[in-house]
Amino acid sequence: MQDILDRLEAMRAGARAGGGTKRIAAQHAKGKLTARERLEVLLDEGSFEEWGMFVEHRCADFGMADQKIPGDGVVTGFGTVDGRLVFVFSQDFTVFGGSLSEAHAEKICRIMDQAMKVGAPVIGLNDSGGARIQEGVASLGGYAEVFQRNILASGVVPQISMIMGPCAGGAVYSPAMTDFIFMVKDSSYMFVTGPDVVKTVTHETVTQEELGGAVTHTSKSGVADLAFENDVDAILELRRFLSFLPSNNREKPPFRPTNDPVDRREDSLDTLIPDNPNKPYDMKELILKVVDDGEFFELQPDYAKNILTGFGRIGGGTVGIVANQPMVLAGCLDIASSVKAARFVRFCDAFNIPICTFVDVPGFLPGTAQEYGGIIKHGAKLLYAYGEATVPKVTVITRKAYGGAYDVMSSKHLRGDLNYAWPTAEIAVMGPKGAVEIIFRGEPDQIEARTDEYRQKFANPFVAASRGYIDDVIMPHNTRMRIARALTMLAAKDLQNPWKKHDNLPL
Repeated sequence: MQDILDRLEAMRAGARAGGGTKRIAAQHAKGKLTARERLEVLLDEGSFEEWGMFVEHRCADFGMADQKIPGDGVVTGFGTVDGRLVFVFSQDFTVFGGSLSEAHAEKICRIMDQAMKVGAPVIGLNDSGGARIQEGVASLGGYAEVFQRNILASGVVPQISMIMGPCAGGAVYSPAMTDFIFMVKDSSYMFVTGPDVVKTVTHETVTQEELGGAVTHTSKSGVADLAFENDVDAILELRRFLSFLPSNNREKPPFRPTNDPVDRREDSLDTLIPDNPNKPYDMKELILKVVDDGEFFELQPDYAKNILTGFGRIGGGTVGIVANQPMVLAGCLDIASSVKAARFVRFCDAFNIPICTFVDVPGFLPGTAQEYGGIIKHGAKLLYAYGEATVPKVTVITRKAYGGAYDVMSSKHLRGDLNYAWPTAEIAVMGPKGAVEIIFRGEPDQIEARTDEYRQKFANPFVAASRGYIDDVIMPHNTRMRIARALTMLAAKDLQNPWKKHDNLPL
């Protein structure tokens, strides 16, 4: 018996040692934590239960039979974050460069299968050189098995990818199908083909960081949601992020008690809108003053800045927030902002998170680049997402809501539950001057007088309110209170869409 126990402890020690002290030192020299150190930061102390510690690869080719390390380059299991169950896998770059083998993939699939059965989030800490070349097609099959789990788990449990090292080739598609992707600056990258292949095929010279680094994917491609300075910051922020999310699609979002009164007045909002209708203001100021304790977890802050998305709380409950940002492109909707917001709205709807929408939108961004890029279909994604959503939806129009963009931004016509407007709201087909120039084309002497007439008729929320498109015109300082009351009223909302196998989103 003692021999078995000694052997067991030796195997455990071998698994914990990963690729050995030399490779661990190399990992630390890059400013990166090891796979196990990352889990220690992420999970509550003493909560981690590891699965598959003794799993080894089954490859005998290219000398691999003599190179076996328990765990095979990935640490998998479950634990808790703030007392809530999560399933995790953490790839170990010190073991075969974190490359994915058939056995490695099987470990990941096992925790994903279990997460779906019990209804708990899946968190992947990715740090891998890609498919293990020595295994050939078996490793590719392993990736496809993981992809299939990503698809089945989508909308069932939250899936979060933290890219903490290389992620290239087929490896990028698993994170791409998860709900959120976070990256670490200067030490993580994602791309389908690397700089060498790019140079060979297109003759472009580009570095790994330029091609697929954290800054690239959070500001240019929109692939990633956030970039953090280092491993520790990234994982601590991930813990905070999880506090906003329910564990699965059958649960309500978590409740966090607050001392911030739901009926708190915010008098400064009464002067947020400038007198000049063409002058911008910062919509983020409104969000921070409405949510509990000024806490707003913004997503994709450096991408499609003309729209804001993220999570906050009102009255202790999580809300998803979508808001036009007048500081950028006057708050116009374009391709990037439509896709960014649509994906966020669909996540909120899948996981029972109420959506608050703050509207100041003059329309869709004009131009050949937008039309050739498919703004019609991409704009329809946001329209579709709002119309499909059955969660509570509360909308506040602060200033402009013009044209089709008014419809798209969670209007009453798309089953908005409570639609409020500030006294400064203008709801119309287009701005007064442009509208009058069309209506009275050929009558230049009428333009100025008719513009004033049009402004008096539509540059206010009352016509829309008279038709029932606006439920109430509210004072800005009462915005938090009115949203909180609406969400309380809507807490038991039950709305079902017609049965279908699945929808056909305009991709």
